[in-house]
Parts: sequence; C-alpha cells; structure tokens
Amino acid sequence: MKLTNTYRQKLLNAIIFFTKNVKKPSKLKIFKLLYFLDFEHFRITGKSVTGLDYYALDFGPVPMDLFGQISDNKVPEDFRKYVSILEFNKQDGNKKGGLFKIKESVKVDFDVFSPREQQIMNQLIEVYRDVDASMISEISHIKNQPWDKTRKYKGSGKKIDY
Repeated sequence: MKLTNTYRQKLLNAIIFFTKNVKKPSKLKIFKLLYFLDFEHFRITGKSVTGLDYYALDFGPVPMDLFGQISDNKVPEDFRKYVSILEFNKQDGNKKGGLFKIKESVKVDFDVFSPREQQIMNQLIEVYRDVDASMISEISHIKNQPWDKTRKYKGSGKKIDY
C-alpha cells in the first residue's frame, strides 16, 4: 500500500480486516468495530489506533470524518483500489447505508499494526463476527460508557473524549 499516513494505513487495514471477518459488514457495523478498537486500545495504552474522532450522535458513536467521506457510498480516492461500498439489497428492507466489499486479492497488511492492536482486533472479531448491526449499535450505547457520558454531560453531536 502506498498510503503515507500511518493512521490512514491502519484505518484502511482495519476496515479490510473487519470486512473480511464479519458477517454483513455494513457501514454501521464497521464504524462500531472501529470505535471499539480505538477505545479499547486507548484504555490500555493511552493512544487510539486509527486517529479517528468519534461524535455522540443519536444512533451511537460515529467517526464523522470517515462518515463524511463515505456518506454517499463512495469511498475516498486513496481507498478505491482496495474497497468499495455496495447498496443494500431490496431483501435488506429499507436500510440506509451499505455494505463494505473488499476487492479481490486484497489482503490485510498486518505489518502496520502492533501485536496488541492485532490482538484487540481478533478479540473483537470473536465477539462480534455474527452480531448484526442493530445489536452492535445497542452495545455501543451502554450506560456510563463514553457515548452515554458524552450525551449526558456535553450533549448530542459532541466529540467523545477518549
């Protein structure tokens, strides 16, 4: 990969890893996995993995910069040869958003991650592989956790402090 920013490399590779290893990798589900990854790593080390900032929106923590880049189901130019986003099928109901899809032959570059980061990612897959997006969203809303505390003390739409 030719991405020069380490955080950007980690973000792309985390998206690839999660998309390859969970069922129905919707944008919502991937956003929540990135949130769990960043906040768990921060809890242990004092640093996030992806460098994303998350905001306490009504439907949970959202990485607003990434959300803005893919809100129309198009991926940023530097991600295009690795990943795309497909519209939901009609059988998925009236869901908004889309599903991440990895281009053929794209592999995760594990060299960008520390052993601890890889361990956390693997633990998240073990827990959330088969969980649907609505359940993972509910989990991100647990009382007295960062999203809940931010909404309670700062208000909706505010940045969640690590």
